[in-house]
Amino acid sequence: MRQMQVDTVELPLARSFSIARGTRTAVTVVRITLEENGVIGLSECTPTLHYHETAESVCTQLALVEHAVNQGITRDALQDLLPAGSARNALDCALWRLEAAQRGQSLWQILQLQPPQKIVTAETLSLDSLENMIAAAKNAVSRGAKLLKIKLNNDDILSKVAGIRHVAPDCTLIIDANESWAQQDLQSLFNSLEKYGIAMVEQPLPLGRDDVLRTVYAPFPICADESCHTAEDIAALSDRYQMINIKLDKCGGLTEALAMVTAAQKSNMRIMVGCMLGSSLAMEAALPIATLAEFVDLDGPIWLAGDSSPFLTYSQGHIWL
Repeated sequence: MRQMQVDTVELPLARSFSIARGTRTAVTVVRITLEENGVIGLSECTPTLHYHETAESVCTQLALVEHAVNQGITRDALQDLLPAGSARNALDCALWRLEAAQRGQSLWQILQLQPPQKIVTAETLSLDSLENMIAAAKNAVSRGAKLLKIKLNNDDILSKVAGIRHVAPDCTLIIDANESWAQQDLQSLFNSLEKYGIAMVEQPLPLGRDDVLRTVYAPFPICADESCHTAEDIAALSDRYQMINIKLDKCGGLTEALAMVTAAQKSNMRIMVGCMLGSSLAMEAALPIATLAEFVDLDGPIWLAGDSSPFLTYSQGHIWL
């Protein structure tokens, strides 16, 4: 018989992490251990207040489905039992890993994918003062970063981008506004950003207020994050966005993430894979999607004071497999 154990773990950050919506010094994650006949599948999710989730609410959701889990629920049945979100992600990924362990295979083998030697991942520049963001970019470049993700709000947008480009002339730069540019003249801003070689801008406008993107020309792809949760969202976004950001905690697990890849390809949408703050345990589950993505942002573990197994190796701007 299968048994599920749920634990809440606080992961202190090595340094504060800020975006347009606030600052964090620690992240609370929920971990699942599934055991069946001595075989174990582990997983981790990061509940997000922006999506009306807490560790307590996730644990409550998991408690409500514990009997079904212990009775042997399948991944397909799980999609109808829990809504998209962190709880379903944790359980879905635990079921994937349990199956892999039972088969004596890896996720890569089950999905019939060939793992690469390494994957370029973004290193996120937390929202900060102009001077501190430039210093952070310079430090990242000194450690071999290839892709920098710039967290911005409404303040000093062009000054920060210009300063970061100056110290990172050879890096690919992407921007994440986290829905904060509703007061901006987007056409003017996009025109001004073009000279800095920006490769992508993520979620410039709030969910539900992004219709204006239909009428604005952007010289780079605009990526839907908060506006895109599951595969069902994708077709309706193609007139405003050119890319989607797939996050396991947002969509509800690897099963839905794979469906999102298929839906994006059908709608000619480009793919990014992202993450919430979390350990290598959470990032490792998203790696099969990373091989199908144009941009990868799975740098959560490098923000932690201490990581969790299975430890991923981050070096020279890559995740090494």
